[in-house]
Amino acid sequence: MTHKAGFVNIIGNPNVGKSTLMNALVGEKLSIITSKAQTTRHRILGIVNGEDYQIVFSDTPGIIKPAYELQESMMDFVKSAFEDADVLIYMVEVGEKELKNEAFFNKIINSKIPVILLLNKIDKSSQEEVQEKIEYWKKKVPSSFVYVISALENFNVETVFYKIIELLPDAPPFYPKDQLTDKPERFFVNETIREKILQQYKKEIPYSVEVETESFVEEEDIIKIRSVIMVERDTQKGIIIGHKGSAIKRVGTDARKDLQHFFDKKVFLDLHVKVNKNWRSNERQLRRFGYKD
Repeated sequence: MTHKAGFVNIIGNPNVGKSTLMNALVGEKLSIITSKAQTTRHRILGIVNGEDYQIVFSDTPGIIKPAYELQESMMDFVKSAFEDADVLIYMVEVGEKELKNEAFFNKIINSKIPVILLLNKIDKSSQEEVQEKIEYWKKKVPSSFVYVISALENFNVETVFYKIIELLPDAPPFYPKDQLTDKPERFFVNETIREKILQQYKKEIPYSVEVETESFVEEEDIIKIRSVIMVERDTQKGIIIGHKGSAIKRVGTDARKDLQHFFDKKVFLDLHVKVNKNWRSNERQLRRFGYKD
């Protein structure tokens, strides 16, 4: 029996539904999802195994024009997704016409590997508009396989999944067959807390935050976690904590519920807030938080 395996990397503009698609394809919530742009900061792998295949999906940050060092690092993750892909998924919304980075778009058009172009969120558009956009993208990226989907509603995702298997090269598995992702438990703790911050705070606050889990102790019936929320300024620290600690308590409660579901075990979550001035522009700090090698 032949075995297929390969890297299937998902790219696109911010907020087109890449993380929702990734979670739907993998069957687990590996990527956090919010309505805010730049929710995904890292490149996250999700591994799907069958008897005769292994698909290594990769969710990447939305493509933007970088304004500071952190965003430069985020775009480096996107560049790496072009370099090792066996199949490239280019995801668009019905209303958009191109990537925000022309160089990346040219790479897609001239790609030597298979490109699957997914027109997402079709449940929010008329049939006429969807058909018009299908024709538009077939002309814009003529070498691609174009599909319409709703990642949120799981519409047509299975069809895309089987097309991916068809396009994969013959190869042995890259990872053990029981492995789900390349990230450690602490990464998912950090991301879950950051998701709740993105959902509960406005303006610049969520983008100035990084989360670091200092302690993760798993006992027989409980996981004890201590995590630190990093902000860039003292004023941001006060906003994160809230009046008499009300805001951070809400973050902790919501994050704990999700973590208990993810780990299928009771969780004790101890949250703290520290000021780490200008960490988004500090190369040493970015390396510490995993944004640089």
